[in-house]
Amino acid sequence: MSTSSLIVPVILAGGQGTRLWPMSRSARPKQFLPLLGETSLYQQTLQRVADRTRYTAPVVVTNADYRFLVAEQALEIGVTASAVLLEPVARNTAAAIAAAAVYVSRTFGQDAVIHVLASDHAVTVDENYDWSVLVAAAAARSGRLVTFGITPTAPETGYGYIEAAGELSEGVREVARFVEKPDRATAEKMLATGGYYWNSGTFMLGVSSFLAEVEALSPATASAARGAVTAARNDLDFIRLDAAAFAEAPSISVDYAIFEKSKRVALVPVNYSWSDLGAWDAVWKVSPKDASGNVTVGSVTAGNSRNSLVVTERAHVAIEGLDDVFVIASEDAIYVGRLSEAQRVGAVVKHLKTSPTTLGLTEIHKTAYRPWGGYSSVLSGDRFQVKRLFVKPGKKLSLQKHHHRAEHWVVVSGTAEVTIDGTVSMLSENQSIYLPLGSVHRLANPGKILLELIEVQTGSYLGEDDIIRIEDEFGRA
Repeated sequence: MSTSSLIVPVILAGGQGTRLWPMSRSARPKQFLPLLGETSLYQQTLQRVADRTRYTAPVVVTNADYRFLVAEQALEIGVTASAVLLEPVARNTAAAIAAAAVYVSRTFGQDAVIHVLASDHAVTVDENYDWSVLVAAAAARSGRLVTFGITPTAPETGYGYIEAAGELSEGVREVARFVEKPDRATAEKMLATGGYYWNSGTFMLGVSSFLAEVEALSPATASAARGAVTAARNDLDFIRLDAAAFAEAPSISVDYAIFEKSKRVALVPVNYSWSDLGAWDAVWKVSPKDASGNVTVGSVTAGNSRNSLVVTERAHVAIEGLDDVFVIASEDAIYVGRLSEAQRVGAVVKHLKTSPTTLGLTEIHKTAYRPWGGYSSVLSGDRFQVKRLFVKPGKKLSLQKHHHRAEHWVVVSGTAEVTIDGTVSMLSENQSIYLPLGSVHRLANPGKILLELIEVQTGSYLGEDDIIRIEDEFGRA
């Protein structure tokens, strides 16, 4: 099969959703979490487009802050993206998809077809899914802007709906209208009437047809996308879209900007299993359950309880005599609520953001991930902080120094290569070393197993921004 006949997957991985708090946070949102199985939702999306007889290598669009997560998680499952486009600012899906379409048209040709996928959806790939891709691709090549509509199984109020009109061809229908997220009575009426589908937020688009519609219906978006790609620059394995040009794009979804206005839109109704995992009750619905209807992840004891969800990272959680409850226990926060009221998490997160003492709980995890590994906060106090560092085999931190703190490192497992002011030392388990304030230092893992250390920081200021990077293999110096 020639490259020109392949579909180019475009994966949107820049969202910062917090409705799955406290697991999902701004620094590590739900697409990068293993909510359903051993791999993350983003990795599962990559695997859905891994058939190289149908798809090219994917184009990923993400927030610049997530670039190393995107690259590392793809590497973990043996996938190489054809490009990773970095958004300098958030401008919603219209600008993101338009920029990807411009890039694809210049790289793969103006006849290319893109399959736009969210990176945080749960999808069952079966014969219905495969058939829908083929039908949608054919419609896209004929000039249609195709959206996938999920056959509803319940009167959900958390999804937008699409009303279908007449049939254009086998498996492809015209769109009568888009419907905003309805109240329950309206959702029940639509299901009883028939012909309504959940809006999946996934699309199949011929890039030339799509860009022509963007030019006609949202010229500011088209101009910003072209400018951002034209002035983009390479940064390691990433492509940074030009910040000034991209910022000129209006912040609007592709549904509002294009699909609700275009006369080229078509709908492919599908009935494979799908969920946008928009709240914890959605995670419960798509997960395997025990005989009492409970879903448990991590170390959990569920006694005399039913229809509940318990997810824990480290602590053992025990529930007794509960029904319709969800308990989410992260390293530093616990949420307990009615599973049937899981949509209220968003309001709780909004409230937490109003206070400086709780804002951090919505932004970062106790464990922070970096391209070389990461660290966990263990203990902090006046003028001291204790962390657990973990460095992946073959990785090294930047050559750096601090103005306000000294550090002590104790190796727990693995082998550490430590450079201090040009002197290199090798440390093994139970050995330690002192890094004076102001010293130029670097930590590396030359071994084959994970390197773990305990780091004790002492000084007048212990913030993460007290780092002067001198050399960095990840382009952060």
